[in-house]
Order: sequence, then structure tokens, then C-alpha cells
Amino acid sequence: MSVVLRLITVLSVVFLLSFESFAKNLKIDAFYGEFQGSGVSENRDSIYFGVTVRDFGVAIRPVDRGFKVEWTTVIRRGGNPNKPKIKQKTQKFIFKPTAQKNIFRSPNSPDYMSGQPFAWARVHRNTLHIYLLSIDANGIYSMQTYARTLTPMGMDFVFTRLRDGEPVRSIKGKLIKYKK
Repeated sequence: MSVVLRLITVLSVVFLLSFESFAKNLKIDAFYGEFQGSGVSENRDSIYFGVTVRDFGVAIRPVDRGFKVEWTTVIRRGGNPNKPKIKQKTQKFIFKPTAQKNIFRSPNSPDYMSGQPFAWARVHRNTLHIYLLSIDANGIYSMQTYARTLTPMGMDFVFTRLRDGEPVRSIKGKLIKYKK
């Protein structure tokens, strides 16, 4: 029985030490690597029409004094359940540091009213948050947020999209780091 108690004690200490390291703000290089995983997308109609499963890939790499994020989403929905329609979308952004610690801005961000996304990122504790704000020709805004939280196994992922303050979609998933 004492061996079991020692094992529980050792595992508890390891868990607490690893948890404490995640409580501090990590540096951006902690997020570098390539991750793959999947998740579930929901919207307000999901109760009637179900949810969609999505596969994700994300690569975060250093670029000059900043970093580059490239992510791909594969969406399967509609059609024959054995052969659903597949849609793939890839986005790429480069972020450079700002004067504020752990806050980054995309140097390619356009004018706010162009309809193209204005992008920025921040690191808070063990989460890399990426924000995309776009305003259409009618003045209606769309805000997308991507929260990528490092875990011992890889990364938890939460995406939310608001359109003019109303929730449009949320996605939760898990990714595994497979390459540094």
C-alpha cells in the first residue's frame, strides 16, 4: 500500500509543478510547432440540424522578430453520410511584436473598413489568442477569436465567431503536437 501512496504523491507533485508553469505567461516560442486534431462545430441551429466535425492543422513558426501562423480546417457536411461534401479552408497570418509585452499585430492588416480582417494576437498564460476583426460595407462587424491553449498532450482549441454582437458559430477541439 505504501508504494501506491508514494506513486500518488509523486504524480501529484509532478501535476502541481506542471500546472504552476502554465499559470505564468509563456513566451511565443512555447507555441512553435505543428499540430493536428479535430473538433465539433456548433451554431444556434445545431439543436435541429446537428453539429459538424472538423479536422484541423496548425503550424506556428518564428519569422523575423515575430511569428507566422498557418491553419487549415477541413469541414465535412451534407450529402451522403458515407461520402459527405468536403470543404477545406487555409488562412495565414504573420504577427510582429508591439510595444506591449505579449501583444502582436499583423503588419498586413488593412484599413478597418475594407472588409478584410484586421488581425492581432496576444499570449495570456498558456493560451495564444488570435483575433480577426472585419467590417463590411454596411458597417456590420464580424469578430473571430481563436484560443489555442497548450496542454501536456498538445493544444486545446476554441473558436468563436460573432456577427454584429450575435454568436454565429463556436468550435471546440483538441490537437496533438506532431512536429517541432
